[in-house]
Amino acid sequence: MWLWAAIGSAILLGIYDVFKKQASTRNDVLHILLYVTALSTLILSPFVLTSAFGWHWLENTSFNASPGTLRDHLLVILKAFVVTISWVTGLMGLKHLPITTAGTIKTSRPVFVLLGSILIFGERLNLWQWVAVLVAFVALWLLGHTSRREGFDFVRNRWVICMWVSVVSGVASALLDKHLMASMQPMFVQGWCNFYITLILAITLLAVKHSGSPYYKPYKHDWLILVIALFITWSDFLYFLSLSGEGAMLSVVSILRRSSVIITFICGALFFKEKNLRSKGLALLILLVSMVILVLAS
Repeated sequence: MWLWAAIGSAILLGIYDVFKKQASTRNDVLHILLYVTALSTLILSPFVLTSAFGWHWLENTSFNASPGTLRDHLLVILKAFVVTISWVTGLMGLKHLPITTAGTIKTSRPVFVLLGSILIFGERLNLWQWVAVLVAFVALWLLGHTSRREGFDFVRNRWVICMWVSVVSGVASALLDKHLMASMQPMFVQGWCNFYITLILAITLLAVKHSGSPYYKPYKHDWLILVIALFITWSDFLYFLSLSGEGAMLSVVSILRRSSVIITFICGALFFKEKNLRSKGLALLILLVSMVILVLAS
C-alpha cells in the first residue's frame, strides 16, 4: 500500500511542478507559494478542526488529526521553516532555469537523503548502495557539463545555487519526516505544517512589500493557483500516508517520489521546447538507473 501511495504522490508531484513552472511566468515566487499553501490549508482545515474540537468523526481513518502536544507543534513549526526555505529557493530556481535542468537536480535528493541517514541515523551502505551513489554523481556531473553549454554554471549560477539549497533543505525535511512519522499522524503533520508555512510566507511577503523592495510585484489573478493547490495537497497527503505505512522505507519512498521528474522532463520537451534534451535525457537516465540500483540494493 505504501509503495502505491508513493507512486501516486510522484505522479501528482510531477504535474504540480509543471503547473508551478507555468504560474511562475505570471507572478513572483512568494505570492504563488503563499496562495497555494493558504488554499491547501483551507482544503485540509475540516480534517484538522474536526479533531481539534474533540469530534471523533474521522477516528481510525487516514484523515484523523489528533490535536498534538506543544512539543509536536514545535517540531512541525521547525519543519515548516525548513520546507519554506526549500519551496522558496526551489521555485526561484525553477522560475529561471529550464524545467528539465531543475527537475533533474531535484531528482538527486534521494541520494543525499541516503547520505543523511548515514550521518544522522548511523545507517550503513552496502556495496551496491555505494555504487548507486557514485552513478548518481556521474549523472550530476554530466548534467553540469550540459548546463554549462546553456550558460548555467553549476557552481556560480545563482539559480542553480537556489536549486541546491532547495535540495539540501528538502533532504533535511525528509529526514525530519522520518522522525515525525514515528509518533504523529500524517494529517496532523500536513495540516498544521501548511498552516505554519502560510503564516511564515504571509509575514515574509508583508516585510518585503513594506521594505520597498524592487523585487515585489502586485499579484495577478491566476486560476492555476487553485489547480496547483489541489495537486500538491493530494501529493503530500499520499507522501505522508506512504511514510506512515508499515514497513515503509524513507530511501525507497524518496526515490519513487522523485520519479516525478519523468513527467516534468516530458512536459519540458513537449510544451516548453527546451534544448539539449539528448544530453539531459542521458543524465536523467543514468540518475534513474542509480535510483533502481538503490531500490534493489535496499
